[in-house]
Amino acid sequence: MILHIETTSDICSVALSEGTRCIALRESTEDRSHASLLAVFIEELLEEHGAVDRLDAVAVSMGPGSYTGLRIGVSTAKGLCYGAGLPLIAVPTLQALVTGCLQQHPEYAAGSCALCPMIDARRMEVYTAMYTSGGQLIQDVSARIVTLESYAEDLEKHQLLFFGTGAEKCRPVLQHPHAMFLSGIRPSAAYMIPTAYEAWQQRRFEDVAYFEPYYLKDFLATVPKKRW
Repeated sequence: MILHIETTSDICSVALSEGTRCIALRESTEDRSHASLLAVFIEELLEEHGAVDRLDAVAVSMGPGSYTGLRIGVSTAKGLCYGAGLPLIAVPTLQALVTGCLQQHPEYAAGSCALCPMIDARRMEVYTAMYTSGGQLIQDVSARIVTLESYAEDLEKHQLLFFGTGAEKCRPVLQHPHAMFLSGIRPSAAYMIPTAYEAWQQRRFEDVAYFEPYYLKDFLATVPKKRW
């Protein structure tokens, strides 16, 4: 039994799984709710399903994504693991998005198009990578500013399927006939389950004391525009 924590976007999501089966899911799209809702969701799931003493591991979405969201999710996961003596599993956020895409649209798993999950990184920048239709990584995770020339070479070779929280803002820019877009695929703890279970089977655990989220970029503090 594994507890899954996803806080890399504006969605606060917690899931409980047994094997590859999702037992329960709690999610909120309320903005900036991670700090107030994450512990509540975890407590509700564990108590409702009698899993307080039955957990085998805790999985956390490791990024890239929101700096604040990553800090909250990873610190909570590490605290649970340290206090209960449980192993920590890190799930790449973009890999989980690919899993979600193929779960919702299995027709693309047998296709020839490449999969491009995108996480919004403000303005016209996204965190992205590229995967085969079978979910294998073929282009490493990067922070990418999307322009008219982005993906030009790849789009000439084959179709690309864009999805995730950063995809919609790229739709007007990427007008190539081989560019396809899917709406409604957002980070969810439920999408972490297959990858986390595989890591559990292979005993691929993180060091609870030293594990850090995958920020990809340095955090830049800004001054609020509001004047007092």
